[in-house]
Amino acid sequence: MGGKSATKAAYFDKLKALLDEYRTVFIVGVDNVASQQMHEIRISLRGEGVVLMGKNTMVRRALKGFIAENPEFERLMPHVKGNVGFIFTNGDLSAIKEKILANRVAAPARAGAFAPGDVWVPAGNTGMEPGKTSFFQALGVPTKIARGTIEIVSDLKLVEAGTKVGASEASLLNLLNISPFTYGMSIQQVYDGGQCFSADVLDITDEQLLKAFSQAISTITCLSLATSIPTLPATIHSVINAYKKVLAVAVETDYSWPEIDELKDRIANPDAYASAAPAAAAPAAGDAPKEEAAAAEAEESEDDDMGFGLFD
Repeated sequence: MGGKSATKAAYFDKLKALLDEYRTVFIVGVDNVASQQMHEIRISLRGEGVVLMGKNTMVRRALKGFIAENPEFERLMPHVKGNVGFIFTNGDLSAIKEKILANRVAAPARAGAFAPGDVWVPAGNTGMEPGKTSFFQALGVPTKIARGTIEIVSDLKLVEAGTKVGASEASLLNLLNISPFTYGMSIQQVYDGGQCFSADVLDITDEQLLKAFSQAISTITCLSLATSIPTLPATIHSVINAYKKVLAVAVETDYSWPEIDELKDRIANPDAYASAAPAAAAPAAGDAPKEEAAAAEAEESEDDDMGFGLFD
């Protein structure tokens, strides 16, 4: 008993030390993850994260003891269920997420396992002897005998995603050397700075955030201007619109100030400011010879008929 108590105490101390040292905790599902694969994941995260496994009852008991001192740890409690582990890190969350999800291995189909995706049997020669034709027929796989071997005529969806793999399906896939599934860690929740959120949040880019922020500012501005409720985003528009109204009143009345006098003078004497307008663009250099040629042709035409028409 003393040995078990010492082991639990050591585990509690290790968990508390990791929670104090690291800001972020990835709660990961480890169903069908083999020990060798877990070892490889630990190596890939070396220097950036620490992997900790443990029984859920022991983890919950430890967290309950930490809650009095750190109430935010209570947010971890609902997620300590099922076959899960913990990865502690202070590194870049997106990079750590990629490393966690990148380590996946192919695995053969096992009877009773739920298929994570559709499983297809491709068309082609199986190399099996004709005596096993009945095995394919029992599963509804279209076959024919070609060159003394069984050939699958067309692609067939053998197992639907989310359904349980039967013993016959598993046997056929193993006979065909098809390993249809890949297994690895899955991220169930991310705990960061006292908050828990889905790992999908890490896929949001800065550009998406800026776009959403700009759209929100635009919406607030439109609502503010339409309802005449002052808000900070609409302030500049309200000031400009008010100044336009002041200008319109000043133009129609005798009220003036130095900045409006020039505008009134422009309206009263537009010809005086005509010289300030941009000059008409000069003809392009390539167009000048064409214009000169056209003028020369016109002069020659006038010389030919001496200025008289054909019937004058």
